[in-house]
Amino acid sequence: MSEFAELVLSDARDRMDKAIAHSRTEFASVRSGRANPSLVERLSVEAYGVAMRLVEVASISVPEARQLLVTPHDPANLEAIERAIRVSDLGVSPSNDGRSIRLNFPPLTEERRKELVRVVKNMAEDGRISIRNIRREARKDLESAEKDNQLSEDELARAEKELDKLTQASEASVDRALASKEDELLEV
Repeated sequence: MSEFAELVLSDARDRMDKAIAHSRTEFASVRSGRANPSLVERLSVEAYGVAMRLVEVASISVPEARQLLVTPHDPANLEAIERAIRVSDLGVSPSNDGRSIRLNFPPLTEERRKELVRVVKNMAEDGRISIRNIRREARKDLESAEKDNQLSEDELARAEKELDKLTQASEASVDRALASKEDELLEV
């Protein structure tokens, strides 16, 4: 296979890996029955007159399976952190003890679990769509290289087969992550 085709496939592989990683990060932000710091890390907190991510202004720990403990680096930010948690769509009430904030996550209802599964399936579909868009762009690059006589027809066919294998493997990876998250959400 030509050097150009290898380059296009390598770029597509890197971009697809990033799309898979992004999907997994999105899945982690969906609340299951357990407490997970990734649920609150990206919340926006108004601290020092600037919007900052919660992970930048506080440490987050998991003292129990259904509880998060958020301890601000600067106690002056405690109220701002509490406000950010209250306005988020986490569905939990923060408990402020003057030094830190505890978040107790109640068990999910069956209805809420099914709703979260639908949300995660939509996230997975977004991941698959971005993978297919990467494939389309790579295929376009390969076809234009063939028109410019940088690739032969045989090299183009081989590169497209390799690209299709890569796309299927990437989509399968997103599907495995989805199945894992679904199992986690439906676990009682």
